[in-house]
Formats: sequence, structure tokens, C-alpha cells
Amino acid sequence: MTMLEKKVAVVYGGGGSVGGAIARVFAREGARVFVAGRTRDPLDRVVRSITENGGQAEAASVDATDEQDVRRHLDQVVEQAGHLDILVNAVGVPHVQGPPLAELGVDEFMAPVEGFLRTLFVTTRSAAPHLAAQRSGVVLTFSTPGGRLTGSGFLGNGVASAAVEAFSRILAGELGPDGVRVVCIRPNAIPDSLGSSHVTGAFEGMATRAGATAAEWLGGLAEHGTLLGRLPTPEDVAEYAAFAASDRARTMTGAIANLTAGSLVD
Repeated sequence: MTMLEKKVAVVYGGGGSVGGAIARVFAREGARVFVAGRTRDPLDRVVRSITENGGQAEAASVDATDEQDVRRHLDQVVEQAGHLDILVNAVGVPHVQGPPLAELGVDEFMAPVEGFLRTLFVTTRSAAPHLAAQRSGVVLTFSTPGGRLTGSGFLGNGVASAAVEAFSRILAGELGPDGVRVVCIRPNAIPDSLGSSHVTGAFEGMATRAGATAAEWLGGLAEHGTLLGRLPTPEDVAEYAAFAASDRARTMTGAIANLTAGSLVD
């Protein structure tokens, strides 16, 4: 039996590099996957790649910052599939990295904080009643090493990541009595996202400050900033997400999963 046999999963941000990889691995593991996001074309491409390989997937245009839109979508998913087992929030929020405090505007600082936390709150609050109704379920959230690091150029991202991790820990305590698990996954920078993700601008901002291209900056981060000498791929993240969402990880909750390749050592 595959890990996610008969599970129903919703992936917000399912058209992105990480969200799309998660959707594909979930489907391979037997889940019925509903991918959602603002832009329809990448969602449709993910669905085609799944259905062409015999999986079950559907796409919907949804604004993950709009609570009414998310609730409507989740109600439709449950009406169609009968239940909801897994909520994944892989929504990307464009933001600035590179400028130090003296050059950072308040709106630039607040963009990732407000953006990531709003979508996380809206999607989780909307999904929680459906998960609690069956006394089981999993919520997967995503953070970055910035939530634990210090330095210059990633103040907004770092604060947002720390807030996502705190949100996830506290949420695990609130939803645990309803049988719902919460796991926050903390990958490192993902080079495969370059050119196809909201983080492209952030990578370029940090690279410019270092006098390098984004690819060069990521190469240096892999070589000198990790213990393994490499950075994760979307598939690395997706494989772990499938395990964390499965019953094989049924005693895991309130956890921050370290997928930084050794940038951070817990």
C-alpha cells in the first residue's frame, strides 16, 4: 500500500516548484490531490503531469488571502471528495532580500510577515473544522533557515519564518486534541526554484550585495554554507512532506523538520 492511499490533500501554492513537486509525490503515493493558487496555467500543468501518470488531481483558482474564497473552495473539495485529510500551505509571497535595515522600507519589511502569516491563518482556519470533524488530519507549513539565523539582508524573511514556526508549534497544541497534527518543514534555499518562483527576486537581491549572480550565490551557499555541500531540490522536500503527512509519522506533531542540508544543526 502506498503511503497516502485514500487520502485527500489540498495544496495551496500547488503551481509553484515546491507545491507542484509535493502534489506530484502525494499523487504517486495514492492521494487525491487538489491544487490551488492564483494563476491557473501552472496548476493545470501540474494536474496534467499527475493524470498522465495515472494519478488523481484537480486544479482551482483560489486566492489564499481571501477567507471566503478559501472556505468556498474547501467546502467544494469536501463535498466532492467526502473528506479532507491533508492541508499544505506552500504559498509564495514576493519579498525583498538584500537591503540592510537602513535601506529597508517598512512596507518591504512587512510584506513577507503579513503575506505568509495571512495565508497560513486563512487556509488553516478554514480547513481545521473539516479535519477536526473526522478526528484526524495533517497541516504542513513551510519556513526557512532565516527564522534561526542572524545577519544582514533578510530581516523581513527571517521574522516571517520565525513567526511561521511559532504559529505551527502553537497550532499543534490547539489542534492536537482533535487528532490533527501540524508539522513545519524548514528547507534551505532551493536552486531549482530560480527563475520560476517568488524567491528568484530574493536570491538576486542577496547575490547582488555579494557581487555575484544568483546562481553563483546559491553555489557558494551550497559549498560553504551547508555540511553536505548541496542544497535541497523540490523533490527532496516533497518526499519528506509525503512521509510527514502519512500515518507512518502519526506521532509527529509540533515539529520543525530541518531540511537545510546542515546550514542549521539542531
